[in-house]
Amino acid sequence: MILVDTVYQKVLALANKEQRGYITPQDFNLFANQAQLEIFEQYFYDVNGARRVQGNDTVYADIDDMLEEKMQVFEQADDAAVIGTFNIFVGGVFLPNNYYRVHRVEAVNTTTRVFGVCEILNTKDFADCTVSGPLLAPSDNRPVANIRDNELRCIGSNNLPLDPFRIFYFRIPARVNWTYVVINKQAMYNANATTQNFELHPSEENQLVNKILRLAGISNEQPEVMRAGQEMDMTTVKQQPKT
Repeated sequence: MILVDTVYQKVLALANKEQRGYITPQDFNLFANQAQLEIFEQYFYDVNGARRVQGNDTVYADIDDMLEEKMQVFEQADDAAVIGTFNIFVGGVFLPNNYYRVHRVEAVNTTTRVFGVCEILNTKDFADCTVSGPLLAPSDNRPVANIRDNELRCIGSNNLPLDPFRIFYFRIPARVNWTYVVINKQAMYNANATTQNFELHPSEENQLVNKILRLAGISNEQPEVMRAGQEMDMTTVKQQPKT
């Protein structure tokens, strides 16, 4: 976790250097959420690159392990049959609104109690397997799943739907919110129940500040602020391990 007020104060200090401008709380919250999503989405591309190269036995210096540590806070494992955010109906379940990517589905046939890990297929392959011969047809031991229109379907033997038992997915980070009160026409930080800090790993603080500065410079047509954010962002990226 990264404190939202810490990032805001750093951004203000850098943006106001040499009277370059002021970033309102509303703009900051917009830029902060954009920056957090950029960093979050990059994790998945970095993991793909990291797994193409040989790692090492030092956990704290292995690229793949470091990325897993940064991502694990966003990983969820929910039982579809009991959690309220899933609406179960015949043939599938609706995924929660904050899901980003499903990476594992475990299913159980409610009649035979046969358990299996679903192979997640695209829509075309999922449709093809339902009309294929016995060699490729799904079974209770080898069920298949498909995600379409925010709905997850899982089928087993005879193309009968299986109730998803457990779904492993990455959720989207919670929306950042710097809350404040106005005192003498100044916005002052006021932590309350609606305050939301960054959920990213603490090591991402510098990159957050840099990206928010860049976005603020673009929005306010301040090339000095934009270039400052870009230059610091490039420096931060160079310091990070290469995949």
